[in-house]
Amino acid sequence: MEIRRLTQGEKACTRDLYEEVFPEDSREFVDYYYTEKTKDNVIYAAEEDKKIRGMLHLNPYVLSVNGSERKVNYIVAVATQRDYRRRGYMAALLRHVLQDMYEAGQSFTFLMPAAERIYLPHDFRTVYEQEKRYYEEGKSEYPMTQAGEEDCEKLAEEANRYLGENYQVFAKRDAAYYQRLLKEYASDGGALMIGRKDGEITDCRVFMPDGAEKEKPKIMVRIVDVRRMFMVLKVKSLTAVCFHITDPVIEENNRCIVFMGTEFSGVMLMDGKPENSEGTVTIAALASFLFGVKNAEEICEEEGVFLSERMKEEMRKIIPLSKIYLNETV
Repeated sequence: MEIRRLTQGEKACTRDLYEEVFPEDSREFVDYYYTEKTKDNVIYAAEEDKKIRGMLHLNPYVLSVNGSERKVNYIVAVATQRDYRRRGYMAALLRHVLQDMYEAGQSFTFLMPAAERIYLPHDFRTVYEQEKRYYEEGKSEYPMTQAGEEDCEKLAEEANRYLGENYQVFAKRDAAYYQRLLKEYASDGGALMIGRKDGEITDCRVFMPDGAEKEKPKIMVRIVDVRRMFMVLKVKSLTAVCFHITDPVIEENNRCIVFMGTEFSGVMLMDGKPENSEGTVTIAALASFLFGVKNAEEICEEEGVFLSERMKEEMRKIIPLSKIYLNETV
């Protein structure tokens, strides 16, 4: 098996595998995906006998994380040919791309799992359930009309303002973001509906011909570079603690650090001395903690985690990234 990053011209060669593994996606949606999303994404392939047997796509987004912009990859279309499953292709692809993302300076990555159990062994943890607002005729405060390209710039402006006021983690919008989104919804017969008051956009909802989704898709995250992850955090008050971090995949994350900060200065990191360590945290448990899924006491119940009582007190001063809005599909 060989894993490599495909060239732009080779990306279309993965379409047959996409259609085999994801038959629920309409031909129109797959046309959209291979026309629009592959313009700027990265596709890794696992090859055997010079043929593509597995793949993993990285779709780039700029996220706002505590007001700071971060380039983050959304992992999608993780697939293996039926006859080549259970050979470790997916695990090998994940290890490869995680290392590449670390070297590219990314702090974390995210995905929408077909099943959470698939990604838990790779240190991904669920942090968010998507909640999209769907359009139902006659059930909005103001009359709603279908959005067009001429609305995209204003939509981005209003969305960034609203999301910035209410969330810590979200995908930054611009006109191109909404232009692509309009095509995405249209590929499945849907549309983006907007409501206005006094000429200003006050509401935005998704129309789908078959109605709203009943299930809420989950979003899982995996920390890529623990140092960069810490640097986007905020703390409530003076904080200083030394501890170990363990990561079975990205060797560079295995380190002893001193985490320091104040509510005014932000966060600082230093290399710590092992003899001064007050605990050990796995990279998976750290994701659950930093994204507000579990508190300091709860992560101690996980295998490989130990926190001294003083460390627990210091960890409680970290403000988790719990206000998340990641409603992207691909």
